Amino acid sequence: MFSLDRWMEVLDTIRRNKLRTALTMISVAWGIFVLVFLLGLGRGLDNGLRHAFRREATNGIWISANKTSVPYAGYDVGRKLVFDNRDYDRARATAGVEHLSGQYFIKGGQFGGGEMKTQRGAKANTFAVNAVHPDAYYLVNVTIDQGRFLDSGDMAQKRKSIVIGRPVRDFLFGKEDPTGQWIVVGGVPFQVVGVFSKEGSEEEERAMYIPVATAQLAFHGVDHLGMLELTVGDANPAEAKAITDKLVAQLAERHNFAPTDPQAARVHSNVEQFERFSALFFMISAFVVVIGLGTLAAGVVGVSNIMMIAVKERTKEIGVRKAIGATPGSVIMMIIQEAVFLTALAGLTGLSLGVAALGGIDSAVDSEFIKNPSIDLRIGLLATFGLILAGALAGYFPARAAARVNPIHALRDQ
Repeated sequence: MFSLDRWMEVLDTIRRNKLRTALTMISVAWGIFVLVFLLGLGRGLDNGLRHAFRREATNGIWISANKTSVPYAGYDVGRKLVFDNRDYDRARATAGVEHLSGQYFIKGGQFGGGEMKTQRGAKANTFAVNAVHPDAYYLVNVTIDQGRFLDSGDMAQKRKSIVIGRPVRDFLFGKEDPTGQWIVVGGVPFQVVGVFSKEGSEEEERAMYIPVATAQLAFHGVDHLGMLELTVGDANPAEAKAITDKLVAQLAERHNFAPTDPQAARVHSNVEQFERFSALFFMISAFVVVIGLGTLAAGVVGVSNIMMIAVKERTKEIGVRKAIGATPGSVIMMIIQEAVFLTALAGLTGLSLGVAALGGIDSAVDSEFIKNPSIDLRIGLLATFGLILAGALAGYFPARAAARVNPIHALRDQ
């Protein structure tokens, strides 16, 4: 491998066959480029999936009270349901529930307008108000920038505590530290205990969190809840569904609706959604890998064919070499060295172009579906090494055939 004479022979052969060499290298470089690019794109899709679920817990389940859609136990359809604190207590005692929060919808519901006038001195604006239990922290995926989130003391003592988003803080307080200060929400004073931020649109940060017990007391909510939201730890989709079905059955028993009514207690499960999307993206990634490996295999086959042609063209030369004493091993090494050199150079070129293309996509494409498309450098180098090994094998078999050539027959070859 380190013979200067052999390297000179390899380079001389390449120089004399520029077009053939160029086409071979292009096919190999294209194969590794496609593989790296598609693998990176697959990772970008996977990152995009996880980014899409970052706003809420991937193991979160939301059960909201709605209207009945089938008659049950003498009750007609269209009956409006409302959960209450007893439903929360029963759900909290259910096996498999990790973190649990109820939510009381002020002013009509989560999507029916939960914004309330918020004031501090002369400044006033409307912001969304979420009345929740402290465990809501584990479902909404917020980051506490200042102070703290709601705690059990806020609930037990029905404190007028409030956690505000960054836009709320910036509007009402500017650069001033808001923790410990008071604001008025819907005519009720609340003390700011924390400031949160959240990845995503700024609109999701234009919100505030208050204890559900305080909201029920201050805004005439009695003991009403509009939603139960929970996490189920590391439960798989089947286990999560069993937990959900048990909770819905409990709610159906207390509120007299059919447990199979799809509208009465609407369920949104991130566990099932995440599993479904993960399976879809796995299939896409697997398809991408198959396409990439197929393209790479085509390049290796091209190298093998080119080396077979090269050996055929150099039959007389090989015969002369053997006639003057060249060993079969030296003939094999000469051909393998050329194949390895071509595949290594083309593979590293394709790897570099693939990484550069992924970097270009990351800079040019701003999409929630593709985030940080990249490839682990170790995987890229492993693929290149595998390509080089395949190139060595592609050169070995024609080389072995060349090493068996009878010098007399080779010299007669035209």
